[in-house]
Amino acid sequence: MNTSQAYKVPAIGMSLDFPSLETINRPAVDTATAAYYLNRKPQTLRVWACLENGPIKPIRVNGRLAWRVADIKAVMEV
Repeated sequence: MNTSQAYKVPAIGMSLDFPSLETINRPAVDTATAAYYLNRKPQTLRVWACLENGPIKPIRVNGRLAWRVADIKAVMEV
């Protein structure tokens, strides 16, 4: 597989198929999903986690970041 095909990012204006925030019943989501709902880039959320200066704090699970859905809903006022 060509490496340029493996890591394609959607063009601006295109969105991945994410369910409505109100319908998510999991306690936490990954960084890409949280970034979509917060209308930020995933790297912004990673910086928030590293510097601990964002509006929400992640959960660290085995070295990976997870973001609480309740915190995202509170920030988005949903």
